[in-house]
Amino acid sequence: MNIMQMMKQAQELQGKMQQMQEELDKLEVEGQAAAGAVVVRLSGKGELRALKIDPALLEPGEGEILEDLVIAAHKDARTKSDAALQDRMKQVTGGLPLPPGMKLF
Repeated sequence: MNIMQMMKQAQELQGKMQQMQEELDKLEVEGQAAAGAVVVRLSGKGELRALKIDPALLEPGEGEILEDLVIAAHKDARTKSDAALQDRMKQVTGGLPLPPGMKLF
């Protein structure tokens, strides 16, 4: 493989990576806790987009439980977001893993 072919492949990969970044901005995943009593929605990059809390959880003295449920719902959504990112990366890189420490964002 000559240097020109390598440069062309690098440019194509860079274009695909940019497109994937744009798709991740549009992608939304949802996580839940307590059978949907707390729901969070994240972008494909893990940014919190929405939070929904069942009004029944807004009872006095339930603050600590509610905090734990929000954390659990966020973790659920983040796990789904990370899985979507890995799936997209496999598509873009043809299944080749990124070198350790290489970040997309």
